[in-house]
Amino acid sequence: MVKLTKIYTRGGDKGETSLGDGSRVKKHDPRVATYGTVDEANAALGVARLHCVQQADIDAMLSRIQNDLFDLGADLCTPLVKDEAPGKALRIVQAQVDRLEREIDAMNANLAPLTSFVLPGGAPAAAALHVARTIVRRAERDITALAVHEAVNPMALMYTNRLSDHLFVLSRRINAREGGDVLWVPGANRG
Repeated sequence: MVKLTKIYTRGGDKGETSLGDGSRVKKHDPRVATYGTVDEANAALGVARLHCVQQADIDAMLSRIQNDLFDLGADLCTPLVKDEAPGKALRIVQAQVDRLEREIDAMNANLAPLTSFVLPGGAPAAAALHVARTIVRRAERDITALAVHEAVNPMALMYTNRLSDHLFVLSRRINAREGGDVLWVPGANRG
């Protein structure tokens, strides 16, 4: 359990921070940037949830995802070591990916097939979810870049990949309830 009694420690005043294993790195280290992007996605989901307070089922999904994103941040801030003992570090697991897939399948079953790409927008909640989705996509790119140089839990990448799909389908579900998706019309403004 985390217990914070003092918010500032002055430990980062020289541009370094501690990772989950206690090692110190520069604040611009790719690992720190990666879990920083995950934190940004989590904050964007917090904003999206403001638009979902009257939709308990959606708010519950987003609450679970926000908790998962803290798990993902903990996973990414703790370097993966070879032959790591199970449970030594908090890691994203297959069950979390599976839950996203079940939710995607359930939401998508009731949506009309797409006839074009979707423009980010529509209902306020859907638009906010599109912002979160694009941040999750950036986190996914950050994870793949980090994995070129350091070992990364493969479930972390799988989770972010599935999460961006989840947020896309959820935005479509919300828009279906509130007037429909905003579709791309190729070349509509070319004259």
